[in-house]
Amino acid sequence: MKAHTARSAWKQILRGRQMYLMMLLPTLYIIIFKYVPMLDAQIAFRDYIVTKGVWGSEWVGFENFTRFFQSYEFWRVMKNTLGLSLYQLIAGFPFPIILALALNFIGNRTYKKWVQMIIYAPHFISVVVIVGIVIQFLDPRTGLVSIAMRAFGLEPISFMGNAGYFQSIFVWSGLWQHLGFSCIVYLAALSAIDPQLHEAAVVEGASKLQRAWHIDLPGIMPLAIILLILNTGNIMDTGFEKVLLMQNPLNIRSSEVIDTLVYKIGLASPAADFSYSTAIGLFKSVIGLILLVSVNQAARKLKQESLW
Repeated sequence: MKAHTARSAWKQILRGRQMYLMMLLPTLYIIIFKYVPMLDAQIAFRDYIVTKGVWGSEWVGFENFTRFFQSYEFWRVMKNTLGLSLYQLIAGFPFPIILALALNFIGNRTYKKWVQMIIYAPHFISVVVIVGIVIQFLDPRTGLVSIAMRAFGLEPISFMGNAGYFQSIFVWSGLWQHLGFSCIVYLAALSAIDPQLHEAAVVEGASKLQRAWHIDLPGIMPLAIILLILNTGNIMDTGFEKVLLMQNPLNIRSSEVIDTLVYKIGLASPAADFSYSTAIGLFKSVIGLILLVSVNQAARKLKQESLW
């Protein structure tokens, strides 16, 4: 019986060999660059010394994690990371949906394409360029914002030098950059909604707002919940490059997050502490995994769409 089952399985594999060959390279990529490096995560539990290697370094258990939890930096970076991530999630989640609903009701195709091109374009601009644009716009002497404030008789503000403005500048500049691209998936979901539902609603005298609320929004809600779960899983991942580029000694109080701390301890510091930085990074990943599983379970209990 087992031999027969094995032969049947091999026959199926041979029949679908082209599909299996297509899957081979992506599978190898995931195994080699995603799973194999997980073995080196044990650096977080060792006193890692480069000359001794991973397996030769002394095992210290949770010493590096305890060191992080007891450090003066722990609560500061946790507050900044969670605050920035939650701000980004709350501000960034509804706007792509609203934009997609608005674009869906534009009747003029030429106008719609122009609008889409304009709002999609910032997504393809480098993060370095975006940060440069933001810094130039907010410059207290020559920035357009400062010039406009002077025109209205207001005193210019050093936005990038004030820690209180950092999170808002980071979040809203990111929203402007990625808003158009983020709504593409919702537009695709809206195109799958049965047009007969809209035709019936028009016959009944429903307005565009009523059609969007009662037809379009429920139609894309399962997708929105899936994306919300995925975004919650990445809540500890604030976007290292942009934070580091916008960081300066004046706003470091509110801009230091886990990712930048790991970079400074593990790479930027002359006395690089790989074990300590790996422990901090592993802690962040574990928290992200716990949040992902928790939100997914909550969605299942509420009988909504879930990842598994």
